Amino acid sequence: MAGVEGYCVKCKQKREMTGAKEVPMGKDRTAMQGICPVCGTKMFRIMGKKK
Repeated sequence: MAGVEGYCVKCKQKREMTGAKEVPMGKDRTAMQGICPVCGTKMFRIMGKKK
């Protein structure tokens, strides 16, 4: 999935994730998990509820 932006804690900036994957969180929430293209740290973004 391209174009998913998340916050990199190490760089302290919003960046576009590489290799972003949708990850389930509990019953009705999802999140996107990827890697920062600059420093290689894991990035995580909580998305809205599924409908």
